[in-house]
Amino acid sequence: MGKKLYVGNLSWSSNEETLRDSFSQAGEVVSAQIIMDRMSGRSKGFGFVEMATQEEADAAIQMWNGKELDGRAITVNEARPMEERPPRQNGGGAGGRGGNRW
Repeated sequence: MGKKLYVGNLSWSSNEETLRDSFSQAGEVVSAQIIMDRMSGRSKGFGFVEMATQEEADAAIQMWNGKELDGRAITVNEARPMEERPPRQNGGGAGGRGGNRW
């Protein structure tokens, strides 16, 4: 089974192809994903790369953590599972119930 890596501090110009090509230097890339903001459609500045093996993941961390990609020093480490978040209260925004209406 593959090992998922967190990749942070990405340049706005970085794309999934850039991630895949760069990380393939350390081994087989199973998937590469940049997280996008739903509202703006812009990159949130981080993403995930899944390497085929733990050894390749370790090699990718050694190769890329703190190194420059597209003009930015990126952070690379093992991804942690997403934590449970409590439901939003008074979410606001479009369709929210917050505020007084007269």
